[in-house]
Amino acid sequence: MRQAGRSLPEYRQVRGQTTMLQACLDPDLAAEITCQPVRRHGVDAAIFFSDIVVPLALAGVEVTIEPGVGPVFARPVRTVADVAALTHTGPPDDEALAPVAAGVREAVARLAGTPLIGFAGAPFTLAAYLAQGRASRDHLAARRLMHTDPAAWAALMEYTAAVSAAFLVAQIRAGAVAVQLFDSWVGSLREADYRAHVLPASAKVLAAAKAEGVPTIHFGTGTGELLAALHDAGADVVGVDHRVGLDVAVQRLGGTTPVQGNIDPALLAAPWPVLEAHVRDVVDRGRAAPGHVVNLGHGVPPDTDPDVLTRLVRLVHSL
Repeated sequence: MRQAGRSLPEYRQVRGQTTMLQACLDPDLAAEITCQPVRRHGVDAAIFFSDIVVPLALAGVEVTIEPGVGPVFARPVRTVADVAALTHTGPPDDEALAPVAAGVREAVARLAGTPLIGFAGAPFTLAAYLAQGRASRDHLAARRLMHTDPAAWAALMEYTAAVSAAFLVAQIRAGAVAVQLFDSWVGSLREADYRAHVLPASAKVLAAAKAEGVPTIHFGTGTGELLAALHDAGADVVGVDHRVGLDVAVQRLGGTTPVQGNIDPALLAAPWPVLEAHVRDVVDRGRAAPGHVVNLGHGVPPDTDPDVLTRLVRLVHSL
């Protein structure tokens, strides 16, 4: 799961006073942070250290990541004129993406055979940030734009799809052997709206990644009612958050789709017998799928005891 390293003291040490965007665009630092959870926990793969808004920043969008707040954009995108002003420069090109590619290559070299998974935010989540201008609980600005100005929304989604695709392709060509499309906010949508106004854009991103010959994972939070639609966008594996049992998720996916998930991050703070029972239950439920990548159902809370994660990995390996 992305942000796996943020609970580690070595992460905080190397980050120091560096801003999030600076860390993501420093190839040596990004590679080091990517490798830390592998060294510490012995997990089976790394996921590239980055942030959802990095490709937007590389495309020239004015954005900062404020501690405790998240991404903040200088100019929210809420009209067709805003979309036109945003999209005229297009997605980031190879030159702009060079620090990302360099970070991936350095991470691959340091991982010495441990697979590296690439990462990008999905078009809807990028659009939700752009429309709101920052994080939101209900993503009302994006949902309003979707319905009040469908042409502007379609143009925005075309742009964010191009941005996400460029970001993933750059990571694949630099050495990532699989990629994950991460749709943090898509759980705010009903299925009909997702299929009509979002799925085509996500499908373009996943198709671009698959054209490079790598497996794809599609994950969103609060998406128990959207699992089949997420799969229909074209991913090989569907990530499942902690809200839905994996056996139920497998049924909703038709029984033929590998799944990723879905240990509840809150239980990382529970007494070990409680967490162990939960992990065993997740693994048992995952046996209904043709393949199961055991993982969390969302990111690692920053205050998680790293020793608990190491012990959890050992338990899963023993199973």
